[in-house]
Amino acid sequence: MKRNLKRNIVVMAVLVFVGAAVYLNWTYNTRWGAADADMVAAEDAAMLAAQEQYTAASAGSDEPSVAVSAYFDEARLTRQSSRDEALQMLEQACSGQDASQEVIDESMRQINAMAAWNMQENLLENQLLAKQFKDCVVFVSDEGVTVAVPAPLEGLTDTQVAQITEAVVTNTDWPAQSLNIVEVTE
Repeated sequence: MKRNLKRNIVVMAVLVFVGAAVYLNWTYNTRWGAADADMVAAEDAAMLAAQEQYTAASAGSDEPSVAVSAYFDEARLTRQSSRDEALQMLEQACSGQDASQEVIDESMRQINAMAAWNMQENLLENQLLAKQFKDCVVFVSDEGVTVAVPAPLEGLTDTQVAQITEAVVTNTDWPAQSLNIVEVTE
């Protein structure tokens, strides 16, 4: 009888710990999962808004290359400021007095991911410039890769799309299906 009581207590304790772990994992993932999606959505929205603004500006401009160039400058600035804000939030989460080890670990994982994305973006941009694209801006996130390049009114050629796709697939872990090419009209 005493043996069964000990066994039942141990089984109940294990069940309580497993239940607590599942609950903590769920709350932790729901809280941090939304922040990443918001950051990606904000970057995409800013990029599309900038593209629309500069496409409209280039339609009435005598020098469309100035408007296109301004788009890429604005997109880089938006990308950098979004990353800086996200980095600041993650650093604050890490340095909080009540930060748990899980929060610190997840923040560090996201900081490392952003650093890796930044390196991949720079590498891809340099490769695309070497492949005779006039300008480009690359956004890498945990949802895929977005590449914005200048394009004539008739659009990019199949060869140019293949060059972009090859650069992304070769230098990242993303398949071609996760690539989004944004054509910024000149």
